[in-house]
Amino acid sequence: MRFDVAKSGNGLTYEIRNIVSVANKLKEDGTQIIWENIGDPIAKGEKIPDWMKDIIAEVARDDNSYAYSPTQGNNEAIEFLVKENNGRGGAQITKDDVIFFNGIGDAIARSYSALRVDARIIMPEPTYSTHLLAEVLHASFPPNSYRMNPYNNWEPDLKELERKVKSHNAIVGILVINPDNPTGFVYDEATLKEIVAIAKKYDLFLIFDEIYRKIIYNGKKSAMLADLIGDVPGVSLQGVSKEFPWPGARCGWMEIYNIDKDRSFKRYINAILNQKMAEVCSTTLPQIAVPLIITNPNYEKHLEKRKKHYEKLSNIAYNVFKNVPYTVVNRTDGAFYASVVFNESVLNNKQILPIKNKNIDDFVKSILNDNCEHDKRFVYYLLASTGICVIPLTAFFTQLQGFRITLLEPDAEKFKNTVKTVADKIVEYVESYK
Repeated sequence: MRFDVAKSGNGLTYEIRNIVSVANKLKEDGTQIIWENIGDPIAKGEKIPDWMKDIIAEVARDDNSYAYSPTQGNNEAIEFLVKENNGRGGAQITKDDVIFFNGIGDAIARSYSALRVDARIIMPEPTYSTHLLAEVLHASFPPNSYRMNPYNNWEPDLKELERKVKSHNAIVGILVINPDNPTGFVYDEATLKEIVAIAKKYDLFLIFDEIYRKIIYNGKKSAMLADLIGDVPGVSLQGVSKEFPWPGARCGWMEIYNIDKDRSFKRYINAILNQKMAEVCSTTLPQIAVPLIITNPNYEKHLEKRKKHYEKLSNIAYNVFKNVPYTVVNRTDGAFYASVVFNESVLNNKQILPIKNKNIDDFVKSILNDNCEHDKRFVYYLLASTGICVIPLTAFFTQLQGFRITLLEPDAEKFKNTVKTVADKIVEYVESYK
């Protein structure tokens, strides 16, 4: 073409799904895959209860579920969310402060695309890939980040956060993912208050990804953005994909706080809403179902049962991985992921795991090279050797070498066997070439 038409940043990959194409190739050659790459409870085997299916089926019988909804969302669903938020006593919102999207991924994409090209959001490191890709594609420059420390239970480095905010005038907002993906870290209230204070001090707004807000366990407590934000402008991203769970609904929403406190922030939110108007609206049916499902008397028991299962698997993973040499591991207290970090300089590009199938062995070697991230190399050898599909930690924009595994396996004993296999393979891989 007469010039390069691709926007800078198009070389980034979404490894969570990118690895699926490799796994499917191995599957064709006879490898049985244990999918630990993506946070989809349904794909992993979780069963949706009949009472929830009955609600959704009844909504599908309503002719209104086949129509456009208002641009910002179904009126009854918005009124329910406003009442739920305001009932906590924190930042109060009105029906004009809620916007529905086709999944939280859609909300994330629009949150960054509505920014001026020279305005940046600082994000945690490691960070969830969808935020990273959307922010980098918006700005066409590498991201700004503040580190989560695996040697301190994944606590964020708030001194680094404030130092970077102070010295980089292009930073206009702070991203927090709570509970965190990929680490499973749950922010305590004191830490969140410090982040809000930094935003207030430097005249920033806040984006809190709270999709896992109701999936916290192991006795941990946290708080939502609305509870702490005071008069700082901010946005909470929420949805049903993890909580119900109903990822295929593609139903997420944005709750906006203190829109009238800052004219620039108000223009930013209006830019998001104008983009939404061009799309007309988000899918109607799941919006109608939201208040019906959450207010059902079975819902809290359903959620509690799921949390207990994730808690059980988080402790299985922690108790296995904590004894593995060459690694650092912290117990997961929220969401449904566990991240394991390799100690510095443990990995190299000479280590291997035995692969019985020569076709698979040749294939894996053909896609790896000396410039490949060392943890990605381990992940692909683990996949080819055992069929266990995890995600390299470097896929979440960090120089930390490691991997993320899910806590979604319905069979606890099968999960225990999986993490034990991974633990054994870590030692075998590292010691294949020290």
